[in-house]
Amino acid sequence: MTRPVIGVIGNAYNVENRFRTQLVGENNLRAIAEVTGALPLMFAGHPRLTDIADLLDVVDGVLLTGARANVHPSHFNTAPDPRHEPYDVNRDALALPLIQACIERAVPVFGICRGFQEMNVAYGGSLHPEIRELPGRMNHRMPRLENGEIHPDPAVVFADRHEVRLTPGGVFARLLGRDTIRVNSLHGQGILEPGRRIVVEGIAEDDTIEAIRVDGASGFALGVQWHAEHDPQVNAVNRALFEAFGEAVSARRAGATPQRGGLAR
Repeated sequence: MTRPVIGVIGNAYNVENRFRTQLVGENNLRAIAEVTGALPLMFAGHPRLTDIADLLDVVDGVLLTGARANVHPSHFNTAPDPRHEPYDVNRDALALPLIQACIERAVPVFGICRGFQEMNVAYGGSLHPEIRELPGRMNHRMPRLENGEIHPDPAVVFADRHEVRLTPGGVFARLLGRDTIRVNSLHGQGILEPGRRIVVEGIAEDDTIEAIRVDGASGFALGVQWHAEHDPQVNAVNRALFEAFGEAVSARRAGATPQRGGLAR
C-alpha cells in the first residue's frame, strides 16, 4: 500500500437502543479520503478493543473526531452532572493516553471538537460543561428552532457563526495565511483552563478558545473547536488544515523527519 493511513476514532452508540456499536461520522471519512489523500481506517474508541501500540504501528496519523458525548469531568476533578450527559468513558480511557502516545512517537494527530477538548484534558487542562453559561459568552451550540428541535437545514447548522482571532506568526496563522478566520460552532463544552503543554493560538470573539497546538510536539499536533471536517472540500480554511494534516501523515509514511513546532511542513 502506498497511500498513508489515518486512524479515525469511533464513538459508542446504541442502535435501536439495544445494539452496541462504534460510530464514525461519514464527513470525517470523506475529509480524509477526498482532501488528505489518505485511507481512513476506523478504530474502536474502547481500550479493550484497541491496543494503542498496535494501532500506532499501523496508522500514519490519528483523527480525533467530534462526538455527542462529553469528556467525563472526573478527568479534570469535577463532579459529573446528569445535565451534561451522555459521557463515553471508554473513549476517554483510550483517547487520553493515545494523544500522549502520538506526541511521544511523533504520530500526526488532529483533534476536532471533542478531540480538541481531549487534547487539552490529556495534558491536565479542564473543560466547562456549558461555555454559554460563563459571563460574556455566546451560545456556541448548534442552531435550533423555537420548539427546541435542531434546525433541519445543514446549511444553517454548519454555517460560519463567529470569528476566531489567530496568534500572529503562530502555526495556524502561518498555515492559513491570515490572522482572523470565520468558523462554524456546534459545541456546548469547551476549554476552561489550558493544559500544561497546550498553546492557545485561536480565540473567538467572546474569548472562547478555538485553536490549540501541543508545545514541543515533533510534528502535526493541532486541535480546533469547530467542525473542520464538515466542508474542507469547499472551505479554504478547513481545506488548508486537512491538507497540512495529509502532508504530515504522508511525510511520516515516507520516513521524513518532521519539523518541530506542532506542524510538519
